[in-house]
Amino acid sequence: MLVTLSALGVAATPAGATIAEDPVTEGDLHVMTFNLRYAGSKPPTWPVRRPVTRALLTTERPDLIGTQEGLAGQVRDIRNDLGAGYDFIGVGREGGTRGEYEAIFYRKARLVPQAHGHFWLSATPDVVGSNTWGGRITRMVTWVRFLDRTTGKRFYAVNTHLDSGVEYARRRSAQLIRDRLAALRPVLPIVLTGDFNTGPGGYVYDLLVGQAGYRDTWATAGADMPAYGTFHDYGPLVPGGRRIDWVLTTPDITALAARMNTFQPGGQYPSDHLPVQVWLRLP
Repeated sequence: MLVTLSALGVAATPAGATIAEDPVTEGDLHVMTFNLRYAGSKPPTWPVRRPVTRALLTTERPDLIGTQEGLAGQVRDIRNDLGAGYDFIGVGREGGTRGEYEAIFYRKARLVPQAHGHFWLSATPDVVGSNTWGGRITRMVTWVRFLDRTTGKRFYAVNTHLDSGVEYARRRSAQLIRDRLAALRPVLPIVLTGDFNTGPGGYVYDLLVGQAGYRDTWATAGADMPAYGTFHDYGPLVPGGRRIDWVLTTPDITALAARMNTFQPGGQYPSDHLPVQVWLRLP
């Protein structure tokens, strides 16, 4: 059965996407990366933003969501708001439920987790909560190997959040991510979501896209909306601003469509970042 972008909730313009070559079908995977903005005291607070986040996610209902910055209560709220059809895998970056999660949410009717793990972006990646490269904050990666019930295919979902202020920490983190993902076995397609805190053209982008060969789905899907700066901080959207939230894939995955979701009922954004959505075809 053919699924049009309209049926998927993607408007043609200005917040829409262009199909690369083939139409999106039910067998294709709907993926979102979304920095939630942690539940702190700075307004707009999470109680104000939660209903907007709920409306966004329950309307879009991606198959896979990589979230950044969510605290334990936030990720539980999102799981509850999405309903029994969703679950997540993740831990706090300080261990257990402490600190921000790089959670991976998944639609249970579509995806079955078969294995998962976490590592920390440091010289001691298997030490929980480690931070050795001078970054402002402890950072980590969560990965899950999924079986896609619809297609019978398997792939890895990987989610991360790089340091916001220290370039050296971002560079070393990107090198570690490249090396750790290359070592995953069995070798399968990879979907890498995250807030990379740097834009295309920098070292991290060149390492992962230019050298390691990951595809930037925003570029390969040929999105026809402006590439806004994805960190808007609740201000006006900036066409051509820094696009720091990415969905990268191994070259064997085809990106069919991409969009930045500008949902803001009554002017209230769900977060200080725009969610980025892509529709992918696994090989």
